[in-house]
Amino acid sequence: MKLKKLVPISAMILLGIMTGCEKDMNNNPITEQQFVENEPVNQYKSATKAIEGVNLGMAGEYAILSKTGVTNVYKSSVTGDVGSSPITGAAILISCAEVVGTIYTVDAAGPLPCRVTNATRLGISVLDMQAAYSDLAGRVNPDFLNLGAGNIGGKTLTAGLYKWTSPLVIPTDIAISGTPDDIFIFQIDQTLTVSSAVNITLIGGAQAKNIYWVTGGSVELGTTSHFEGNILGKTNVSLLTGASVNGRLLAQTAVTLQMNTVVIPQ
Repeated sequence: MKLKKLVPISAMILLGIMTGCEKDMNNNPITEQQFVENEPVNQYKSATKAIEGVNLGMAGEYAILSKTGVTNVYKSSVTGDVGSSPITGAAILISCAEVVGTIYTVDAAGPLPCRVTNATRLGISVLDMQAAYSDLAGRVNPDFLNLGAGNIGGKTLTAGLYKWTSPLVIPTDIAISGTPDDIFIFQIDQTLTVSSAVNITLIGGAQAKNIYWVTGGSVELGTTSHFEGNILGKTNVSLLTGASVNGRLLAQTAVTLQMNTVVIPQ
């Protein structure tokens, strides 16, 4: 009789221990030392529930939006609206022929003959850009902390909130894997550098419009590299010769183009 009573008590204790362990695993960020069993070591999976995206407001209507201008080496190709505020329209150096969309300026000094002067619209758009940056940069409890010690070359990344307190470099190709509804937020306290000829590839239905790269430092995309997702930069975003982006460039200083292709994601 005593043995029969002990069995369920022991089972309850064991269940409590297992439940506590599971909670600990779900509340702690995943580092490079923690892998999903039977998965490739270069593939990382979030242990938490799905995260929410951000409302870009009017900033979401731009392929390129900046506060201190857009420089350009001809010929670039931009699909989507372009704008800069509060700086004068003379700081937007991309030509009308290079943009499939509208170029908005705060004054009549912008590119002719296509520029549309609308300081009010631009002012709201910049405020929305800054609000989105603050929202994304302020997200807490990352699923992945300092993954790869700031080097994620060769990795396949899945949905979740990532954070790096160091500069982030992408020296070799990476993949971003998920469903069409998955959200990816990459918080980078310092700089983001993508090496020349490096490609970011989307697999499994992941969409560029749901990917957010939030950088406290500058961003540099190397020569002929290909980038996926929305860049929300606290400072400047620079694209070297021939780099292409499927996403948005939303910079709180300047955007620099050199014969680049930028397409706003659908």
